[in-house]
Amino acid sequence: MSPTDPVDRPTVIELRQYTLRPGRRDELIELFDGEFVETQEETGMVVLGQFRDLDDPDRFVWLRGFRDMAVRHRALTAFYGGPVWAEHGPQANATMVDSDDVLLLRPLSAGSGFAVCPSERPQAGTPAPDRFVCATVWSFPPGRPDGIALVRDGLLPVLHKTGPAPLAVLTTETAHNTFTRLPVRTGDHVAVVFTSYPDEQAYRRHLAEVQTHPLIRDEVLPGIGREQTAAPRTLRLAPTGRSLIK
Repeated sequence: MSPTDPVDRPTVIELRQYTLRPGRRDELIELFDGEFVETQEETGMVVLGQFRDLDDPDRFVWLRGFRDMAVRHRALTAFYGGPVWAEHGPQANATMVDSDDVLLLRPLSAGSGFAVCPSERPQAGTPAPDRFVCATVWSFPPGRPDGIALVRDGLLPVLHKTGPAPLAVLTTETAHNTFTRLPVRTGDHVAVVFTSYPDEQAYRRHLAEVQTHPLIRDEVLPGIGREQTAAPRTLRLAPTGRSLIK
């Protein structure tokens, strides 16, 4: 990344997981990467990453970011009320069974969000990179900070010490969803850790090292287990050719 290139550091991020009709994921990715990247960014948002879910051939996962909630409302209003979505939205929607699994997030702490450079995005038609991205989602009761604190103060330092630093660490954005045309999940307070590796074997080696670290094994994971409302969910993701996150 050149020091002269503008770096986007969104403070509001949507993690969107779409369930698609059987066999239509590649169709949606081709449409998305060709028609919905620059046209969304022209309204004031940034398309952060697009992924194939490695555990479900009919699931498409993507993220987009905004400077703040006001920009989010303006950008979504402009895009979904504009000509590009009017022309191509019906074709996109025809590939989907469900598009309402959406988490509204923000960086967990200063400097823990995504830093991307949209000017370096590959062109349409670029082959998918040989990378493995993991997103682990922990769910905790709203209003109880102990689980989030264990992730922030216990898990993250060990992740940094033992392997590649996380790409981003996010938590629930509690501001009201002002663009109600697109619902978001409520009732959960989550922490989401994004990491990237050359391949899944590198991820598994790092995971094993973290899980056997004495602090993690004896204190952090048992503490998280007592606080969480559900078992953590791990998304195993393969970036598309145009994804900035890889």
